[in-house]
Amino acid sequence: MTSTFRIARRATIVATASLLLGGVPATAWAQAPLDLKIMAPAGPGGGWDTAARSLQQALTASGAAKNVQVVNVPGAGGTVGLAQFVNNAKGDGTQLMVMGITMVGAILTNKSPVGLDAVTPIARLTGDPLVIVVPANSPLKSLKDLAAAIKADTSKVVWAGGSAGGADHILAGLVAKQAGGDAAKLNYVPFSGGGEALAEMLGGRVTAGVSGYNEFESQIKAGKLRALAVSTGKRIDGVDVPTIKEQGLDVELTNWRGVVAGPGITAAQKAALSGAVFKAVKSPEWTKILKARGWDDAYLDADAFAAFIKADQQHVKEVLTTIGLVK
Repeated sequence: MTSTFRIARRATIVATASLLLGGVPATAWAQAPLDLKIMAPAGPGGGWDTAARSLQQALTASGAAKNVQVVNVPGAGGTVGLAQFVNNAKGDGTQLMVMGITMVGAILTNKSPVGLDAVTPIARLTGDPLVIVVPANSPLKSLKDLAAAIKADTSKVVWAGGSAGGADHILAGLVAKQAGGDAAKLNYVPFSGGGEALAEMLGGRVTAGVSGYNEFESQIKAGKLRALAVSTGKRIDGVDVPTIKEQGLDVELTNWRGVVAGPGITAAQKAALSGAVFKAVKSPEWTKILKARGWDDAYLDADAFAAFIKADQQHVKEVLTTIGLVK
């Protein structure tokens, strides 16, 4: 075998391996396990914290990382953590931050001086179905009833959900608009977590609530909350709750989450982080986590995720402008 043929054959093998790995470079896949730090830009126990610790578990179980530390930096829909991450992770190929659609909205509503153009997209990870619920004793028996109430007087329908401008708020705004109400009069009360929103609903102080299905699942099964609709394009497996679209409103929304790296990292650092995350999310451990958490596998590689973020920023801005949160 000539040396020229051996070189050509090796190049073909490397290129083929890269394609089989879903666009992740083979050099990144074959690298030694990393030591990583993952920031959850929220307090312990929330969606971003859970996603960070789940990724930590999959990274170590799959052998993609040796040691993974999770740190929490809460505040302002993730924008406090974002600003700190951009400063501290510049050029550092060992740091990641969990983020998602709520951060996209929070950057706009808080007029954050630091945006997502300051980070390096690595991967979209999950999609979390949202659910619209009312207290079990509510006179609203269906999404149709809720839509009628919104159309009659949008301001009298009090919503409870997560941070202002986040996925819950966006969904409430989309439903109000599609129901024929005045989205600019949306009466939305933000809470720092599903537990606080739940207390307000059970206390009869709000009309409806929005959160990830898994956060309200136990209360729905216990008969304390009535689930009116889920926000995804199809029903959740094993859950007898119709989608919003099934009930006549053209609304579909997924509370997606992903990971980004700091600004100014090298191509090699980006490839290493992308390879580690790819290995983690293709592992049996990650499959178990998705099933246990009720998350959809929404993986996108770095380039596809960057394009997705750009498009989603525009969509979120349009919604938040409609409900008066962004001028």
